Amino acid sequence: MIDAHVHLRDWGQSEKETLLHGMSVALHSGVDELFDMPNTSPPLTDRASIEKRISDAKRCGLPVRYHLYAGVTSEAKQIEQMVALSREYSREVIGLKMFAGHSTGQMGLIEGETQREVYRTLAALGYEGVIALHCEKESLLLPELEDASDYSSHSLARPVEAEAASVADQIKYSEEAGFKGHLHICHLSSVSSLILVEEARKKGRRISCAATPHHLLLNSENASDHFLYAKMNPPLRSEAEREALFSALLAGRIDWIETDHAPHTLADKEGGASGIPGFSGLLLLVKRLYEVGCPLPLMRSLLGERVQQVFGLEEREVFIPPFDGLDQSSLFSAKAYPFDSFSILR
Repeated sequence: MIDAHVHLRDWGQSEKETLLHGMSVALHSGVDELFDMPNTSPPLTDRASIEKRISDAKRCGLPVRYHLYAGVTSEAKQIEQMVALSREYSREVIGLKMFAGHSTGQMGLIEGETQREVYRTLAALGYEGVIALHCEKESLLLPELEDASDYSSHSLARPVEAEAASVADQIKYSEEAGFKGHLHICHLSSVSSLILVEEARKKGRRISCAATPHHLLLNSENASDHFLYAKMNPPLRSEAEREALFSALLAGRIDWIETDHAPHTLADKEGGASGIPGFSGLLLLVKRLYEVGCPLPLMRSLLGERVQQVFGLEEREVFIPPFDGLDQSSLFSAKAYPFDSFSILR
């Protein structure tokens, strides 16, 4: 399987996880290809850090295909360097990443004009690769609703509207700038955001989106259990939103599953850090997909084949781990998912 969104930590955050540990756990979970995000410590925003990251990953000596996203800042010269590196290391630097809102690592470019300028710069450089986007509009966040003792309040502080507005912004700003590359909306958490992606795709835009196991399996009420430490960005949503997103996944409307694997120490989580480990959640989701009768062709698309298509990776078979005790005889049918989607999706 391919996991196109992980945070493997290491370096200044080796107490959270090392590259070797993260890649080992991924491999034991059936994931043999990874896309690492740039909000490391130090961040992957310059040549030296990116080259060291590639080298360190190779030194782990594991049969894992390792790629990374180069992070973009507001500086045109830095963006130019990242584009150059994506061409020089085309197999390793899989694309660019922009945080259109703050999350772990404080790499957010929160002003609309700054985001516009990133797309103008990329268009001027002729960049037509993938730019992955963390979409949460800072001006629509409600930090006054955050209760440090109740992680479910994180869903109130970072509402669906902030995600959807940011997705709309990225589609609009990139189009106005003449950007001809591919937009990827990371960790989609709401159907309203998905509809915006679908509308852009109908207009011929190159755009994709992914959902995480935690947004597909958990809801905001689960986060009220303090010892689940279920706080992440974007946060968990209502049960109605979760059900709708899961139905959209089964209907083939979401491009792929990505874990957003982001481990922290227990002390960090008690201090309010956002992010959770993701590989075990991926296996729970695979098990759930088997249980609801998701066709194996769709599972293969969600867990690697669509990623291969978008990023131009080597086409190879995507192996989905089997689960004992489940009747998998019907999963090899290429028929569409037989159940009706929720009315909210129509």
